[in-house]
Amino acid sequence: MLGRRRLGRISLGVALLGAALLTLTACAGGSVFPQADGAHPAAIATNVPNPATTTQPAPDPVSLTTTAPRQSGGVIASAGPTAPYNYAPTVLFSRGQYRMWWCSQLPGALRPGDEILSGTSASPDGPFTGTGGAQADIVFGNSANGFDSLHTCDPSVIQVGGTYYLYYTGTSDPAGNNNAIGLATSTDGTHWTRANGGRPVVTASGEVHRANSYGAGQPSALYLNGWFYLMFTDTTGKAAAANGAGQFVLRAENPTFTSGVQALGPEGFAPVSNPASSRQFSVLNGFTSDWMWVDALNAFAIAADNGNGTQITFWDPTFRYHPYLPITIAGAWQEGPGWIRRADGHALVNTADPCGTVALDLVRATQQAGGPTGLAHFGVTVSGVDGCGTTAQALTVLNGFAVPSPERTVDLVVGQKLVEVERRSVAAGLAQAILAEPVPALAGVPVETTIPAGAQAVVAPGRAVGLILTGNKIWVIGSTALAAANSSTVATVSTAQWDGYPRGLDLTDLRP
Repeated sequence: MLGRRRLGRISLGVALLGAALLTLTACAGGSVFPQADGAHPAAIATNVPNPATTTQPAPDPVSLTTTAPRQSGGVIASAGPTAPYNYAPTVLFSRGQYRMWWCSQLPGALRPGDEILSGTSASPDGPFTGTGGAQADIVFGNSANGFDSLHTCDPSVIQVGGTYYLYYTGTSDPAGNNNAIGLATSTDGTHWTRANGGRPVVTASGEVHRANSYGAGQPSALYLNGWFYLMFTDTTGKAAAANGAGQFVLRAENPTFTSGVQALGPEGFAPVSNPASSRQFSVLNGFTSDWMWVDALNAFAIAADNGNGTQITFWDPTFRYHPYLPITIAGAWQEGPGWIRRADGHALVNTADPCGTVALDLVRATQQAGGPTGLAHFGVTVSGVDGCGTTAQALTVLNGFAVPSPERTVDLVVGQKLVEVERRSVAAGLAQAILAEPVPALAGVPVETTIPAGAQAVVAPGRAVGLILTGNKIWVIGSTALAAANSSTVATVSTAQWDGYPRGLDLTDLRP
């Protein structure tokens, strides 16, 4: 069985006058993977603010202070020493574990083309490994005869409501052109089923025909306030640059973008008839970008290579202006970055100082061999943040944290509500962390319920331990140890009786 090599790439040639065109540079034989690439300093330029009609002027962007630059000691993930390339990572942190999906080829595979691999690690510095300590697991590959029958690449993974969503670039074109964006779903992040009948969820708009015939791809997804947001490349979009560079945004309340789709345009989001229409506004003049929502900054953060590392560009929630000046995460780079994010595509909250700082960490390819490879971790911490300045933002940023209360108890922030906990040890067992000082913005928030010492606890076959609190509601804590710490006696009841209690909030899901 012959191993495969990545024998070609799409490289960015920039003319002196700025009329850059992407040209295909392929070696003899082999397959070319579908990557618009373009990771070149001249291709990265922050757009001017969106000229959306507004009655208020855009505020001046805030300068953030960067500290604690960090990077891994070396390569953190690979398909193996003979894999021709490893790039386009997407990383989620959940339940104390980092999980990464990326684009590569496993040596000895039966068919050519890009595949999506996965690995896990207890640290962002790796090593990321597959099942049983293998270098990686192949979890998704090309279909038998669909639009993605040759290449599947550029994964972007989020998890919403117990379901993993994998957005990816696919094509059946041997030259790596005419790409479209597909979607697959999973309950475990390993075994995937193609959604939308195996058809793409986003295709090229075809608004402008350019020399760069890459099409639509390089998706980056996140979930915010009930909307699935998708940022992606479309070299045929009206607002793309002459070389096809540009990042467009769609959002919809359903993950397949089959109904209720809105496109970001010059006047903000507006309904469109289908996700292949209306590429009127680009949020970044570049390729291979990744984004996330940062609750503490109340902003989108878009990462893209800029020649000195990765430049971070910030947008306000309406994409009307840049609330912060760009920052750069310096270091070696070769191909586009992937944020280390929460399961829903939000930034991780800095447990050491959730209101005043944000840790920004990403993974990117740092070497060029048979293709971009050498995945490594880089990061910085930004300060100058007012993440808990308003009540609404404090409740969002501090979800899952506990804060001292005026009553000499501890208030647990849960789903935009406060839960008063009499015993600090119980709050510590539930919360991500307990802050040292009260948060002024939470002073007027009413307490939803109180967990008094000695509250009755119940458990049933197939059901978790819960406390019976105000209104006879059951609040799940999931641990007999926590019940004991609260001096709560645990009574065994029938499943029907347990299910019959009015439901409070689940307190077992407060940690990312």
